[in-house]
Amino acid sequence: MTAKPYLTRLAIWLLVSLPALTAFVFVTPADFSSAGAVLNLMGRLSGGLGLAGLLVAAVLSCRIPGFDQSFGGLTKLWQLHHKLGLSAFILLLAHPLLLAFAAAEVSLAAAADSLFSMQPTVLYGWLALLALMAFIAPTFHVFGEPDYQRWKRLHRLAAVVLMFGLLHSLMLGRTLPASWNKLLWGGLGLLALSAMAYRWLFSRYYGRYRYRICNVAAVSDNVVELSLQPLQVPLRYRPGQFIYLTPFASELLAGAGEEHPFTLSSAPSEPVLRLAIKTLGDATKALQSITPGSDVTVEGPYGCFFRQTELKTKGLWIAGGIGIVPFLSYLRHCASQHQAADVQLIYCVQDEQHLLFAPELQQLTAVIEGYHFTPHFFSRHGALDLDFITQHCSDLRARQVWICGPPPLILLSRGIVLGAGVTSGDIVTEEFTLL
Repeated sequence: MTAKPYLTRLAIWLLVSLPALTAFVFVTPADFSSAGAVLNLMGRLSGGLGLAGLLVAAVLSCRIPGFDQSFGGLTKLWQLHHKLGLSAFILLLAHPLLLAFAAAEVSLAAAADSLFSMQPTVLYGWLALLALMAFIAPTFHVFGEPDYQRWKRLHRLAAVVLMFGLLHSLMLGRTLPASWNKLLWGGLGLLALSAMAYRWLFSRYYGRYRYRICNVAAVSDNVVELSLQPLQVPLRYRPGQFIYLTPFASELLAGAGEEHPFTLSSAPSEPVLRLAIKTLGDATKALQSITPGSDVTVEGPYGCFFRQTELKTKGLWIAGGIGIVPFLSYLRHCASQHQAADVQLIYCVQDEQHLLFAPELQQLTAVIEGYHFTPHFFSRHGALDLDFITQHCSDLRARQVWICGPPPLILLSRGIVLGAGVTSGDIVTEEFTLL
């Protein structure tokens, strides 16, 4: 049984807090003897918590298929990863400043020496902090929206941060006894380095499935659906999950050898994988004209938009744009298994020309018992509102709600159904973010 997401998140934060919790066992009255002593303790604790946050964030970045399930999906895991990174960044910035303020109780010269000492152990700490600033700044959009591939390459500086941060803590740690210091940082360091080794080495050569493109079908002027034929063992997945696709076609104008996440549109029982790709950048634009016969690799599956293969409750599905894909995957699964689904699907797009898979979505209403399809056009109906939803789903409060699409639509739809009395526990969302 998969752990509840909030319990998993609690366990992660407890793991990050382990250095501080352990340190309090060894705190002495001398650590509170003066303002400088208290600041020194706070500086050491902030450094320990910050490094632990980075190490655990590195563990979360391993992206082992299935590991994300207990977090509520890979997007939710990434959100926790980002929170850990930001928290660690702030704590590590505070670390040298608090130590300098503590030393200022002795003299300004002592404060300056604590910051600018040329001792190797201090330099290791500064190297770790500078490398952290270099790769984490683009994550928080300090210089605008980050380029996806550049952002990924910059994250390799995490290895430098962790290496010098661990050296700094192992050689200069004064909060814990030496044996405890080695055990704690050695254990957390081993976890982080193992995760990074998996991500950068094992997954690249052994953790991916080999496929070949066997069909390219135009869905609209900026969306194609690729069909992939397995060359070895096929991927096993559930409806609504997504994968990372790496194409190797030499004729691609962009994106060759680069991995990008795409939601699977096929039913798990199909002999091929299908995925719908919308033009959102150079790489996805190039994939619009890729030719059959090209080899690709697939890594996954990820996500748990639908936690079960068979819905046990009534559902309201709200989709926007390319966000229709996980719902299409589930509908195709229902059709292939002759399975009923008590579902009201509201598909929000600008106008009729932007409806993706419209004929199939409509045809499936005759195949799947209980399924109803309603398009919502912004150009005709205006913004989605409660009146439109209840007109087509009168028993809204009795249904569980799934929402997938652009963040503004998710925010709007979530607010509407919450205001109508649907509890937050009955709302499942999946947004398209930088993964």
